[in-house]
Amino acid sequence: MPLDALTINEAAETTGWSPRMLRYVERVGLVAPARTTKGYRLYGPAELQRLRTLRELLDAHELGLSDVAFAQRMRSDKALRQAVDGWFTTEPRRPSDVPAADWLRFEQEKHERLLEAAVAAA
Repeated sequence: MPLDALTINEAAETTGWSPRMLRYVERVGLVAPARTTKGYRLYGPAELQRLRTLRELLDAHELGLSDVAFAQRMRSDKALRQAVDGWFTTEPRRPSDVPAADWLRFEQEKHERLLEAAVAAA
């Protein structure tokens, strides 16, 4: 093992992140530690700096890790970026076959059916 790298447990102790959180941070693509030939993670100065600045980013902007992970996905997944952009720019419209007076009830019933289907699938 290189002398200028830490194991996941040493990195956790140094950074204050738990080993589990370090694995999550890696899984979502925010940090990419090197690996030994046996697959052990090695955290060098660059990874430790990324973890420190990630914590600073989270604190400065009151973000959670999932917020930054989603931002990473938005940057790397073109289809997701386009879908979210489309959602933001699309104006809500009442379906033409639903009278204006029934639109609220129509949307409520649609949500209830979706929730029932999700519960049934679980």
